[in-house]
Amino acid sequence: MITKWMLGLLLKGNKDYTNEETRLKIGYFASIVGVILNIILAVSKVIIGTLISSIGVVADGVNNFADTASSIITLVGFKLSSKPADKNHPYGHGRIEYIAALMVAFMVILVGLQFVMSSIERIKSPKEVLFEPVPFIILIISIIVKIWLSFFNKKLGDKINSGGLKATATDALGDVLITSVVVISIVGSQFTSFPIDGFIGLLVSGFIIYAGLSLVKDTISPLIGEAPSKELIDGIYNDILEYEYVSGAHDLFIHFYGANRTMATIDVEVPGDLNVVTVHDIIDRAEREIGKKYGITLVIHMDPLAKETKEVFELRKKVKKIVKADSRVQSIHDFLVLDGNDKNIVEFHALIDYEKNIKQMGINDLRKQLEKKVEAEIDNIECRIIIDINH
Repeated sequence: MITKWMLGLLLKGNKDYTNEETRLKIGYFASIVGVILNIILAVSKVIIGTLISSIGVVADGVNNFADTASSIITLVGFKLSSKPADKNHPYGHGRIEYIAALMVAFMVILVGLQFVMSSIERIKSPKEVLFEPVPFIILIISIIVKIWLSFFNKKLGDKINSGGLKATATDALGDVLITSVVVISIVGSQFTSFPIDGFIGLLVSGFIIYAGLSLVKDTISPLIGEAPSKELIDGIYNDILEYEYVSGAHDLFIHFYGANRTMATIDVEVPGDLNVVTVHDIIDRAEREIGKKYGITLVIHMDPLAKETKEVFELRKKVKKIVKADSRVQSIHDFLVLDGNDKNIVEFHALIDYEKNIKQMGINDLRKQLEKKVEAEIDNIECRIIIDINH
């Protein structure tokens, strides 16, 4: 409810979250809120931890300082990633947001490692942890604040599809667990001389390091180039086949260059004798409509299909039946019959299922195996197969 009210004031009724300016406003807003709250929490916990001699509370406070730096880096990431495309970066600067998140991750890991050492030292040389009602209540309030901050960042991250804000939300939820464990350790320390505080410091450090490693994993993947969702792939294929004269589609490639910066290319099969202007109009409309639906820049390449004779049609059916007997083959396309010196040359693309344990080193062997299989079952042809991998 509070988040909705704050968004209403910020955006003044504008709910187009795909708009770059709106996305930037929300990113700035979330980062500033994170900076302010984390500074307050960090200072409070470091003071409290020092007063009651708790390494766990101090570690939790320093973790909040790391969260402050995280929010600042996220803010800078939003600013830099919003820069328009230029000569050297024709697809924009969207991936800077991932780099900013990666910097946060390494910083979080460093903080965790530092407190591993401090916690081990506290176990070796234990100190009495004091119980003070007011600091204790402040720690409880900090848990409530972090729960709200987690939901706040998650909701905004979902609205503008920001990996940085979603990661911040997850980190805030981890902080809730960390502070809760610290609170329990303060209570437990009042009933035993066992160095609970030092071990809780180790546990907190472990949580911090784990959060950092998880963030590294989540940001490295899109930087390397992760696979698009099955829903997006199926949606584009299904939609494009709805257009008039489009009889097939293949070779869909999708590239992500940051949030709301997605480029896709696809080949579509259309009758070769169709008027060029008609084909252009169909492709132009498909690029525009499908691109708008999925928030992508879509480029369609036309594959004109020549009219098949009855003989070529029957030959294609036979070849398809032979190669699809192999469970690794999903489909064939771009089927051509060429005149050779003493036999016909059959050339086509075979789409191979990546999930069927196909390794890059084994692709040539698979191609040769399929070619020999076709040539063995059909007389007087030479088979040439181009392998496409469906990731």
